[in-house]
Amino acid sequence: MNSQTQIEIEAAAFRRLTAHLQENTDVQNIDLMNLAGFCRNCLSKWYLAAAEEKGVQMDYDKAREVIYDMPYPEWKEKYQR
Repeated sequence: MNSQTQIEIEAAAFRRLTAHLQENTDVQNIDLMNLAGFCRNCLSKWYLAAAEEKGVQMDYDKAREVIYDMPYPEWKEKYQR
């Protein structure tokens, strides 16, 4: 497999993971942390770090919006128990 194909597969898997988390709002971040050792906020931080490595200007709130598919305060109000 060439590196471009690998990047495309990894990107597709990441998009599927974020879509899955966006669709399953009943899964709380604390549950993810307890079971998997990471949560949506971790993904947001990793996303932000990757953007910064590429020289893309972004802040943590924008990175969380990418992962949560909405502003974090809105998600928290709607779904956090």
